[in-house]
Amino acid sequence: MNAILHLDLDTFFVSVERLKNSKLIGKPVLIGGTSDRGVVAACSYEARQFGIHSAMPMKLARSLCPEAVIVRGNSADYSKQSRLVTEIMQESLPVVEKSSIDEFYADLTGMDRFFGAWKMATELRARIMDETGLPISFGLSENKTVSKVATNEAKPNNHMRIDYGREKHFLAPLSVKKIPMVGDKTFAKLVSLGVRKIHTVQEMSVDLMERAFGPNGVTIWRKANGIDHSRVIPYSERKSISTERTFDKDTIDMTKLRGILTAMVENLGFQLRRGEKLTGCITVKLRYSDFNTYTLQARIPYTAADHVLIPRALELFERLYNRRLLVRLIGVRMSELVNGFYQIDLFDDTEEQLGLYSAMDKIRDKYGDRSVMRASGMMARTIGRWNPFTGEPPPLLANRRQ
Repeated sequence: MNAILHLDLDTFFVSVERLKNSKLIGKPVLIGGTSDRGVVAACSYEARQFGIHSAMPMKLARSLCPEAVIVRGNSADYSKQSRLVTEIMQESLPVVEKSSIDEFYADLTGMDRFFGAWKMATELRARIMDETGLPISFGLSENKTVSKVATNEAKPNNHMRIDYGREKHFLAPLSVKKIPMVGDKTFAKLVSLGVRKIHTVQEMSVDLMERAFGPNGVTIWRKANGIDHSRVIPYSERKSISTERTFDKDTIDMTKLRGILTAMVENLGFQLRRGEKLTGCITVKLRYSDFNTYTLQARIPYTAADHVLIPRALELFERLYNRRLLVRLIGVRMSELVNGFYQIDLFDDTEEQLGLYSAMDKIRDKYGDRSVMRASGMMARTIGRWNPFTGEPPPLLANRRQ
C-alpha cells in the first residue's frame, strides 16, 4: 500500500511578507507590481474573498478591494524561505520531490513499520511551522492526485488523510475544477457538457471522455476515479539545462562574446518557460585558448525571465573574463530547476511585458527557437547553426504539460 504525502505552503509569498511585517496579518494583502500596470503575483485569503486572484491586473484588484495592502514583493526572500523548507524535508524524509517553489511530494511507503506515515507527516508539518514560522498544509493518501486534492481541501493551514479505498468517495462531491490539470478552458468545456461534479466523470465511460477530450480525457477520467500511478521523483539540485559553444577560431571580440552569451541565455530562458520551469542558479563557463577553463555561478531568486537572467549572466562573464586571452569556448548552465507557473518576475513586470513574453514564446513555438531574438544576441547567427540541445529539447523539458 502506497503512502504519498503532498505539502503546500499556504499563500507562500504573503506568509513570507507577514513574517517580516506582522501588521499584515489578517489584512487583505496583494503581492506584485505596485503600479496600475502591474499584475498580482499572489494574494491573501482575505483578498480572495473580493474575487481577486493571481495574474489579475493590479488596477482591477485595487478596484475590487480598495483597502488591500499592496506589497512589491522580494523574490530573493521567497527563494531563501523555500530552500529552508526544502532542507528540513530532505533531512526528515526518505524521498522528496520539489514540485515548485512552495509545493512538495514525499513517498512515505513502508514507513508504517517504523514510525507511521501519518505521525511522520504531522511531526514534519509541526517542525516546519516551528522552525520557519510559515503555515503549511498537507494531504496524505495512496497517490499524488488524491493527496494534492486533499491538501487543497485541508487549507488553510491544516491537514487531511484519505484512507485507502476511499479515494473515489472523497473526490465524488467535489467540482471537476478540483482535478489537477483541469484549467479554465477544460472546465468550461466540461460545464458545457453538463459536467460540474467529479462524480459525473466517475459515472462516464473512459471512451466517452477520450472522444470529447482526446488523450487528456483519459487522464482526467483516471484522476477523477482516484487512479494515479505516477512516482515521486526525488528532488535534486543537480537538474539543469545548459549550452556551450566552441569557436572554430579563438576570439577576443567582446561584442561577439556578449552577443552569443545573450542569445544562449535567451534561448535557455525560453526552454524554461516552455517546460514551465524556474531556475535558482546560473553558471557561466569560459575556456581560454590555452585550454584553461573557469566557471562562476550565482544563486538567484527563482525565475525564467530573460531580463533577469541575461544581465546576471553578463555580470558573471565580466567577472570571469580577466586574463585578456583569446577565448576558445563560452557556455552557460541553469540549475536548481523547479516547476513554476509564474514564468517571469511578476513583482517587476507590467501587463505589457507579460504580453510581450507570451507573444514572443508563441512565435518561437510556431516558427522555431531562433525566429525572434534580441538584437544584442543576433551575433549568434554568425557562427552557423546553433542549438543548445543538438536539435532536440532536453529530456527534462521535452514533455509539455499533460
